[in-house]
Amino acid sequence: MERLNFQAIEKKWRDIFLKKKLFRENGKKFYCLEMFPYPSGKIHMGHVRNYTIGDVVARYKYLKGYNVLHPMGWDAFGLPAENASKQNNLHPKKWTDNNISKMKSQLKLLGLSIDWDLEISTCNKNYYKHQQEIFIDFYNHGLVSRKETYVNWDPIEKTVLANEQVIDGKGWRSNAVVERKKLSQWFFNISKFSNELLDDLQSLTGWPDKVKLMQKNWIGKSIGCEIDFQIQNLNEKIKVFTTRPDTIFGASFLALSVDHPLSIKYKNDPLFFEFKEECNKTGTTEEAIANAEKLGFKTNLFVDHPFLKKKIPIYFANFVLMDYGTGAIFGCPAHDQRDFDFAKKFNLSIIKVVDDGNSNDELKKAYTGDGNLINSDFLNGLNISKAKDIIISKIEDKKIGKKKTLFRLKDWGISRQRYWGCPIPMIYLDDGTVVPVDKSELPVELPEEIEINFQGNPLDKHPDWKYTTHKKTGKKAIRETDTLDTFVDSSWYFLRFCSPNHKSSPFDEKKVNYWMPVDQYIGGIEHAILHLLYSRFFTKSLSKLNKNINISEPFKNLFTQGMVCHETYKDLNGAWLYPEEIKKINNNKVIKRNDETNVIVGPPESMSKSKKNTVDPEIMIEQYGADAVRWFILSDSPPDKDVQWSDSGVSSANKFLQKVWDLSYVIKNMPDVKINDQLDKDFINVINDFIFKIDQSINKFRFNVSIALFYETYNYFKSNINKKISNKSLQESIVKIIKLMIPFIPHLAHECLTFLNCKKIDEWPIIEKNTVETIKIGIQINGKTKDVMTIKKDLEENDVNEIVLKKSKVNKIIKNGKILKIIYVKNRILNYIIKN
Repeated sequence: MERLNFQAIEKKWRDIFLKKKLFRENGKKFYCLEMFPYPSGKIHMGHVRNYTIGDVVARYKYLKGYNVLHPMGWDAFGLPAENASKQNNLHPKKWTDNNISKMKSQLKLLGLSIDWDLEISTCNKNYYKHQQEIFIDFYNHGLVSRKETYVNWDPIEKTVLANEQVIDGKGWRSNAVVERKKLSQWFFNISKFSNELLDDLQSLTGWPDKVKLMQKNWIGKSIGCEIDFQIQNLNEKIKVFTTRPDTIFGASFLALSVDHPLSIKYKNDPLFFEFKEECNKTGTTEEAIANAEKLGFKTNLFVDHPFLKKKIPIYFANFVLMDYGTGAIFGCPAHDQRDFDFAKKFNLSIIKVVDDGNSNDELKKAYTGDGNLINSDFLNGLNISKAKDIIISKIEDKKIGKKKTLFRLKDWGISRQRYWGCPIPMIYLDDGTVVPVDKSELPVELPEEIEINFQGNPLDKHPDWKYTTHKKTGKKAIRETDTLDTFVDSSWYFLRFCSPNHKSSPFDEKKVNYWMPVDQYIGGIEHAILHLLYSRFFTKSLSKLNKNINISEPFKNLFTQGMVCHETYKDLNGAWLYPEEIKKINNNKVIKRNDETNVIVGPPESMSKSKKNTVDPEIMIEQYGADAVRWFILSDSPPDKDVQWSDSGVSSANKFLQKVWDLSYVIKNMPDVKINDQLDKDFINVINDFIFKIDQSINKFRFNVSIALFYETYNYFKSNINKKISNKSLQESIVKIIKLMIPFIPHLAHECLTFLNCKKIDEWPIIEKNTVETIKIGIQINGKTKDVMTIKKDLEENDVNEIVLKKSKVNKIIKNGKILKIIYVKNRILNYIIKN
């Protein structure tokens, strides 16, 4: 039998798929969305996996009768385009548009069911015009503010970095040590929604628990209290917030932020100035602060302990920030590792006030576990929870503080000092006021002519773009030259997809109310916190501002797929090598192709351009076909786990798909045979059982299980094809099974179904309600598994025993031995204890 030309049939069906939509007028709506990509130049296997998973879901729901929205777009603004334009002397827009064109053509090769008529690009003015409208609406309703704050400053990129863009205290792209810098920045006031964002996590039953926990921790609700400490010899107090008021009797110092109001007393002190400059090198992320050496500046001031007759020294410290709590903490070194390290460095007392079960008072590190209070006067003997209640009550009785709830979540800094981003639609007037651009003047477009090749923000240096007039008064004004953080672009794109060509407003309200929320959102775990949190904030904010829409959450169900991994290769000089640059001699020897020197093979890691352990999907598709690539990338592991890439695995997938075609060909051309009615009926029942299991596995995102069942089904066909089963049963059964394959291998499945004269390709097989579910059971001899059999579920011991004695490959051992005991665990094992 001739080999099928996969490339030819894929091209034929790809052209058909591009014209076809997944809409059904009378179907229940289903909005399927994968996180849209950044147009970096070429798709990688991570893209292939993400969008193939989404395609399986979209096609499955469509075949089940749903009206499916399955769009695609481009997260197209961002610093990489600006950097690439400097390197390649190409305008960021041209570079971005070229990449979009290339990646779009590559994605089309996969045969995805995407409706390209809905395509959006965030760098298109028809998109960011509406984003600027949203910004102005947020500003007018108090959801935008401008304030001075310390930011993560990349001294090489000359721009602000978000916390997640700081890795080990360094910029994610420049690798430069990040500094603290005080700038006037625009903020979205997301902290106003702290309670709502936290409480509504409970309603997200379709989200992974680990993602909800990550968001909960990021929002970080803390219940504690404020305490006023009286400064000795001054008529001033220092307000401290703490979540551990129960440890007040262990307090041995106060630590203040270098920006605390008390710092004004030291503004002329050169040592303090030097200390502050050193603090500014720490960065603002919690990670940077936690990992940095603990720095302190000892003042000549003390405060009174609120419950003891002793004084406590005041320090300024680099690990205390003004934007959490009050910018002041009391240090209890015995029960906080950060305080412990500081106390050790500055020779401060360490007083244990929570019993750690060790009679030795000398602590090697801070004890942060549970225990009863000791060395704490009226709190002695109480557990931590009860002690907190008592001490807060005492503090309130003394009128030196009160119970308070704080959130770790900070307002979202959205100002970026770069060209390639959405312009912020604000202008500065001569009298110092800052006002929004009139909406009739939107969009505020980026200037085409720009000098990109210098450090800092090119918009700041543009000769005329930033100079404008205030429409309402006609007075001169200067545009805001910062652009928006690209997280803003991706915080509402799912709403725009509902009506991407709507012109009068960001979205058509009726269509948003119909399609939202997204029924299935798919993307990487790396976006578990900020992107999802910001999207939730946008959705809630827009719903509050627009009473015509009522959507509290953007994504009903969330699935986070695993990474695609590949071995890494280095030459003897430590330089990374691409897989095509190496040659495997055997399992122990790998060499470079060009000079045959040895290659160091590293463990599989997530595919990365920097480590060159990537595989070009286009080459794989050209060699094996898109269906084979899709099949392999879904088959090798559960979709939420990492998958190890293997060229041989794709080759095997290609060979199996050829077998599927061969089986279809054989069944269509089978001669008539004499039928055994019972065999025919049993065959149909088993096929219906496979259909039921495959349908269930797809519905539960167990795509690797689905593919394993397809292999089993194929083997079942092969073992029964020459038995006395009717051609009608064989053909109807193969049609049903191949329909189930459409979400996985759409090109081949459609080709086979057309060849088999299937008239209703777009209908999912009926799931028989009377299907008998089967399970695999281990057959053991004296506790050791000797056989695994497929039987009906929930059979009783006698029935299983009868099947084993008739059909198991170990039945002779059982019959020839003396059965001492039978141990049966329903649906799991049947263990024969025998004596030979």
